Amino acid sequence: MDKPQERAPDGAEAPADERARVVELVRELNRHNHRYHVLDAAEIPDHVYDQLYRELEALEARFPELKRADSPTLRVGGTPVSELQPFVHDVPMLSLQNAFGAEELREFDARLRRLLGDDAPPALPYVVEPKLDGLAMELVYEDGVFVRGGTRGDGQVGEDVSHNLRTIKTVPLSLATGAPARLAVRGEVLFDLAGFEEMNRRREAAGDRRFENPRNSAAGTMRQLDGRLAADRPLRFFAHSVGVVPVGISSQSELLRSFAEWGFQVNPHNRVCLGLEAMLEAVFDLEKRRPELPYEIDGAVVKVDTLRLQDALGFVTRSPRWAVANKYPPPRVRTVLEGVLFSVGRTGAVTPVACLTPARVGGVTVSRATLHNSDELRRLDLRIGDTVEIERSGDVIPKVVQVVPDADHAARTPVSYPATCPECGSALVQEAGEAAIRCGNGFGCPAQVRGAILHFGSRTCMEIDGLGEKLVDQLVDTGLVKRPSDLFRLDLPALVGLDRMGQQSATKLVAAIHASRGRSLDRVLMALGIRHVGESTARDLARHFGTLERLRAAGVTELAGVSGVGEVVAAAVASFFAEPAAQAELDALTAVGLRFEPVMGGAPAVNTLGGRTFVLTGTLPTLSRDEAKRRIEAAGGKVVGSVSKKTHYVVAGAEAGGKLEKARELGVEVIDEVALVTLLEGA
Repeated sequence: MDKPQERAPDGAEAPADERARVVELVRELNRHNHRYHVLDAAEIPDHVYDQLYRELEALEARFPELKRADSPTLRVGGTPVSELQPFVHDVPMLSLQNAFGAEELREFDARLRRLLGDDAPPALPYVVEPKLDGLAMELVYEDGVFVRGGTRGDGQVGEDVSHNLRTIKTVPLSLATGAPARLAVRGEVLFDLAGFEEMNRRREAAGDRRFENPRNSAAGTMRQLDGRLAADRPLRFFAHSVGVVPVGISSQSELLRSFAEWGFQVNPHNRVCLGLEAMLEAVFDLEKRRPELPYEIDGAVVKVDTLRLQDALGFVTRSPRWAVANKYPPPRVRTVLEGVLFSVGRTGAVTPVACLTPARVGGVTVSRATLHNSDELRRLDLRIGDTVEIERSGDVIPKVVQVVPDADHAARTPVSYPATCPECGSALVQEAGEAAIRCGNGFGCPAQVRGAILHFGSRTCMEIDGLGEKLVDQLVDTGLVKRPSDLFRLDLPALVGLDRMGQQSATKLVAAIHASRGRSLDRVLMALGIRHVGESTARDLARHFGTLERLRAAGVTELAGVSGVGEVVAAAVASFFAEPAAQAELDALTAVGLRFEPVMGGAPAVNTLGGRTFVLTGTLPTLSRDEAKRRIEAAGGKVVGSVSKKTHYVVAGAEAGGKLEKARELGVEVIDEVALVTLLEGA
């Protein structure tokens, strides 16, 4: 074992030759790191690299003042940060407009020609780049050294994740000679898929849960406070643009070549094209290559290559006119249906789930896929042993798309719903006009009890910290909890006897349960799991009636007269309060001390938003989704879940999805967090 390197006495200055050696080692190690991780062209064996690395570690340990900002020893992750700080972009990071297929790309080309008029060349020059499915990032370099980096956020302000970026092997800590004195490089952080699978194998072997989605996992990793977590995960960074174009660069393709010269990893599938037809060929050739790529992409980005033409075309709202993202349809693969299990949810709905021969779909190994309901089973005409096509809907949720016909299909056993609940054995029923088949046993069904308890204690309902899935399973399986009111009868002796529940954890849980007795009426209504009653409807009902007694006594007609409550919802609410089991549970909750506090004032204290309707999408820089919702509603606004022509504003944060696209299609005003706060303050 190597002898620990002693630190030099305080005040002792490092000799000149050791100072020079540190500079030389940092330069050499960074060069070899670049050749190994970016160029895949190592010059020296691993053991030689390790010897040089250990020599640098020893010198830095002996003379800490010699540690440089671009030292490769920083890649292991340092002291965790206490919280993520805001990262302000000097130049906003804009989003791209979307296109779907050749026809819309042709219209994109025609639109650019109309805008350029006589300045349009005979064939527009384009660069086609893979649309990497990762997390957008900006890296700032000063005098060739990496100084900080952050997420896109809302385009104006993101989160500073410098401590995690330093750990990524393809992020250069110092740039090659010739790089600009100041450079803000933009690109994408994402998982290497082979490394992602290997990481999941290690997690499973250690008894940890698998990460399901490379993109979401990359985003979660980059927001960790401890850089050592990022250092242990196979992330990579591809550079694709800048905040301010360096002097002397005249095209996007020249910028990409410069990135490579300065030390960045640039995607090898970037392609320069002259004219529309060459651009279309590159876009759809990339789609064919998609299954073979070692990372996930969800489309191709098309940019006008010449910067002079980009400047002439300019911008519209928050997007450049000279670029578009062509989105590919979700990838499909074939696999075999090995069986179907039926899952019982919180409301009693029984959902069929396909059990599949494991297959990789868009970088994720899939062995389960939703079949939705009985109508979908009939449409697919599924038989055990069928070959099926699956895709990840929205590139996230696996689903079975269709059966691949073959000669033996008719001879196989059709999949059909069971007659009784797979959890409790009660008869299954299907209400007229509904596709869902349900177990009507309510709190007599263990699966519904588990779902109901988890929902009851969730953050938007009773907010009982510590009431997680594994604990709920134990509480239900041991019979300690059979309905929500039983939670309030739990005591320390009963909880301490459960697996992984010590005295301290049990004390915190009992305190959290006790604190939830004071939740407002709207949150209790949400927690009860009444069909069709979400946060907004629960608040409308609570504000209108004021007390639980008045609400319980209301009929369908009175309920339907509440703003935001239609006939279907009114019938569901009246039916719930008429059920003997629900009445008994409400009485039990009252008996254990729930106060059903009225919603403050029955109306917003401030009315700066005047009843305007908002949709929230993506991650806001500083406000959580719940906090933004609370502040909007406190100011007289309303938050809904989907975008329509009646929506006044869509508040878009980082990684906004389909709701943002829908807003643009309908012409709904899109605002960021800064604009939202301005509205809230009544400016």
